[in-house]
Amino acid sequence: MPVLRKTEFQGEVVWLGHVPAGGSLQAGAVETLDLSLSGDRGARHEGATRPSCVRVKNLYPEGTEIRNVRQLSILSAEEMEATAAEMGLDHLDPRLVGASIVVRGIPDFTYVPPSSRLQTPGGLTMTIDMENRPCVLPGREIEAEAPGYGAAFKPAAKGRRGVTAWVERAGVLNLGDRLTLFVPDQRNWTP
Repeated sequence: MPVLRKTEFQGEVVWLGHVPAGGSLQAGAVETLDLSLSGDRGARHEGATRPSCVRVKNLYPEGTEIRNVRQLSILSAEEMEATAAEMGLDHLDPRLVGASIVVRGIPDFTYVPPSSRLQTPGGLTMTIDMENRPCVLPGREIEAEAPGYGAAFKPAAKGRRGVTAWVERAGVLNLGDRLTLFVPDQRNWTP
């Protein structure tokens, strides 16, 4: 019996971005991502390992080498639209929030269970780590292009920031590709 259950939910890839290493959080729009087991080649979050950050400070001293489960930032087009509306913007540009992938069609996307998989028909598979909590960095990028709106990002994006993910099976991802959602076949944790 499989431990990952195929759902009826599919998302369409509506935007792809590459965030170059060593620069700002801003992504450049691309039509294809050639994803290796280390993620997006030459990207800010590429690598099998990474130095630990504030998100795991209760586990490790900052800078400790750990597994990189933050290779990709995947957001929902629907949730981005809701965030933009709450901020008072007509549109929230994915490049300003450091998005790798924007999908349309999977409801409540930010709360898809950890360890779920997104898979293309060709077999490229990405494993969801967890919710990507909003931070101030996208707000700075937004503020530079839309003065007066940057500070609104973090509260407006709460519960809508998408997920972080890592590449489980390498492959090419294209605009328009369909991603099928597989979720862990287990009951919710009830301590």
